[in-house]
Amino acid sequence: MVGGGGGGRTRVGKYELGRTLGEGTFAKVKFARNMETGEHVAIKILDKEKVLRHKMIGQIKREITTMKLIKHPNIIRMYEVMASKTKIYIVLEFVTGGELFDKIDDGLLHTTCGTPNYVAPEVINNKGYDGAKADLWSCGVILFVLMAGYLPFEDSNLMALYKKIFKAEFSCPVWFSTSAKKLIKRILDPNPQTRITISEVIENEWFKKGYQPPSFETVDVNLDDVHSIFNESGELANLVVERRDERPSVMNAFELISTSQGLNLGTLFEKPMGLVKRETRFTSKLPADEILSKIEQAATPLGFNVEKRNYKLKLQGEKSGRKGHLSIATEVFEVAPSLCMVELRKAKGDTLEFHKFYKNMSTGLKDIVWHQQEEAKGAGDS
Repeated sequence: MVGGGGGGRTRVGKYELGRTLGEGTFAKVKFARNMETGEHVAIKILDKEKVLRHKMIGQIKREITTMKLIKHPNIIRMYEVMASKTKIYIVLEFVTGGELFDKIDDGLLHTTCGTPNYVAPEVINNKGYDGAKADLWSCGVILFVLMAGYLPFEDSNLMALYKKIFKAEFSCPVWFSTSAKKLIKRILDPNPQTRITISEVIENEWFKKGYQPPSFETVDVNLDDVHSIFNESGELANLVVERRDERPSVMNAFELISTSQGLNLGTLFEKPMGLVKRETRFTSKLPADEILSKIEQAATPLGFNVEKRNYKLKLQGEKSGRKGHLSIATEVFEVAPSLCMVELRKAKGDTLEFHKFYKNMSTGLKDIVWHQQEEAKGAGDS
């Protein structure tokens, strides 16, 4: 049985942090466990230095407050917020099922909702804007991604991306219906004054098909924890201390099962190494240090710089690819005393290039990968 021990974990307040679920420009999201109740949550971790450098304290405070006030069946709940000397921790509802992009992945998806690709042109201008109209633009981008499987505005050069957003330079795929095209073009109108309104969207013929308005309940919300992470001058206060064990992280049974589709561990331990999307995993019976050393040896000849921290590696491509430099986050988890699980996840760059990288690197890792079927076969032959 896989233990739920705390080896190699960072603890923040009453939460024990686990594996990384996703990364964005200013934050990463980690799986975590409430050590008092055993409840599983997701914790969004923001870098304080980046927040201060980009003068985002006011924006962060508004967003955190809004998140705590909103109660909606289609919106992830926020439970509480904390701050340490270097980080802000937003504790969120943990939702299983994987990433949205993995559900519609066609090899072209490679960004997260924290990027400029989703921001309205008037927000980029930074001259004041109507929040509702700007949010509707972002909803239009998300709607496009859901239907098309890729972003309407995309460019590896940030200024070129901004120009496309300002001019609303995009085209809809041929499979979009006429009514869907009309609605999206009205939402992605670069002029906020002529952009369709939320009330008009609700009355739109395409939107109304199959729409059932949600029901809401009135609840009292305590915002003391939100206000307490900011001191009187509006700066962030230090409330919690990070504690880290210098060992490989121990993955408990729930986390192990949550990494496998359909709660079937066979898809985790027996999945062919070639089947890769935005991330992949394999198991090994070698010690964690030796696994990381083998990965470094395999990645370096492929043109990747390797940064090592604790039992994690960051592989950074030396050459810029189709969508910038490919960056891969790697971590080793201990799932049993003599068994480790290795996770390789694309942090930045192009998904197709990640596929190519993993295919090339997997050749050099064959001798460290443990296959459950081979061991069972060997036991049967003896």
